[in-house]
Amino acid sequence: MNHTAAVETGFRPEAGPKPMAITHTRTIHQMLVPFPVAYFTAALVTDLAYWRTDEVMWERFSVWLIAAGLVMAALVALAAIVDLVFARQKPAWIRAFGYVTAVLLSLVNVLVHSRDGYTAVVPTGLTLSAIVVAILFLVATSATWTLISRRRGARA
Repeated sequence: MNHTAAVETGFRPEAGPKPMAITHTRTIHQMLVPFPVAYFTAALVTDLAYWRTDEVMWERFSVWLIAAGLVMAALVALAAIVDLVFARQKPAWIRAFGYVTAVLLSLVNVLVHSRDGYTAVVPTGLTLSAIVVAILFLVATSATWTLISRRRGARA
């Protein structure tokens, strides 16, 4: 029979465990903002594919992608409002204005894409898609995908 002796450790109850990393909480809308950006970027790619191939399938993909981006943008707006109401945060007006501008241009873009024929995409639809993607990448990526900022003294 083998006996193992327990060795005393240097455990001190007053020196509690230290966190290895400080975690930052993410708001709900901050997790949803990349989705409309991805949809609108994919719509730009399908617009470019339609421009180069004249295949109607790409134009239909663009309409669906822009519509899905608008639905996700509405969810982002709803989540941002909830985050503003129930959390100690304030709106980042410049980013929010840029985001709203991109969404309104996307709304016009989906109406342009709903037309029939080559002119539904080239040049107006393609130009609107490029402008929307440029605005979203400038606005959304400038502040870690958020439309609000923490108030001074707010806890994470």
